[in-house]
Amino acid sequence: MTIAEVGNVIEFRNGLQGIVEKVNENSVIVDLTIMENFRDLDLEEKTVVNHKNYTIIHSSVNA
Repeated sequence: MTIAEVGNVIEFRNGLQGIVEKVNENSVIVDLTIMENFRDLDLEEKTVVNHKNYTIIHSSVNA
């Protein structure tokens, strides 16, 4: 299992995407406002996603 880093874009739960803002031991905190249809989905701006439940779409280039 690859753990996301701050700045990565991840995808989870039926196509939702967000930018990782914080990495915790078992989960990441994700900012969902990058999605074009964010306002239409009526979601909170941030959510918590377990490491088991996402895939990394884009890696951050801060290395």
